[in-house]
Amino acid sequence: MGFPGTWMTESESMVYRVVPKCACSTIGQIMYYSDHGEFFDGDIHDAKSGLHKWALDGSQAKIEANVTEHKSFAFTCVRNPYSRILSSFFDKIAGIQRNGQRYRGNLVPQLAQKYGITVEDDFDQIANFRRFLLFARDTIRFRKPMDPDIHWSAQSGHISTFIVNGGRYDRIFWTETFNDGMQSVLDQTEQSHAVDLNNIPRFNESEGHGPTRAHPIEDFFDDLSKHLVYEIYKRDFVLFRYDFENPANKMPTGEIDLDEVHAKLGY
Repeated sequence: MGFPGTWMTESESMVYRVVPKCACSTIGQIMYYSDHGEFFDGDIHDAKSGLHKWALDGSQAKIEANVTEHKSFAFTCVRNPYSRILSSFFDKIAGIQRNGQRYRGNLVPQLAQKYGITVEDDFDQIANFRRFLLFARDTIRFRKPMDPDIHWSAQSGHISTFIVNGGRYDRIFWTETFNDGMQSVLDQTEQSHAVDLNNIPRFNESEGHGPTRAHPIEDFFDDLSKHLVYEIYKRDFVLFRYDFENPANKMPTGEIDLDEVHAKLGY
């Protein structure tokens, strides 16, 4: 299976397991900049050079050799499950993508038909998000009416593939304290070009794709919604120390135990 979703600087200074909707665009651009002294012109997900990616055939052997021998500092980044699933809805379901189309073509009409979701005009954000949440649960738990999408499948699932196939993380940090977390990675690695996080732009490639969220996060999650979120993201809450009881609290409640993550996600 290898190491899907894994990126590595060309200098092999650092290895990153991408987790969608967790600052991956910004992290990728920082990695690119640290080698080349400039940012990739465009969405870093589209880069075919300047950064090793598992999706690129020419990169796989180098990534596999590095990760299995743990030659470089390996890390990933996580996000509060409540804000992550909400972001997925506004970006991927309610938003228009970079190509000017709806995400995954016929996905939104399919949701409208099967789950009563509408994202046209001045739609009810809370009601339609809760319908989407039911759909997301069905894809993850039952793989119906489709397989789960990478943008709303559990973070622990993404992170586990790296461990199961022979990798080990040196650091897992939170998007909610991004600068501190990313700085801890930079402090442990050598860069050809120094990175000043205070002056690095945030490359939020999904920003502007969807409508502006009109309510606080906690308003989207009633008791049933919280139950559904916990059903599909329990391991994320537990392992990455997020507060399930209070959707309004986006901050972690304790430190991540890397040994526990490797033990529980290493099968």
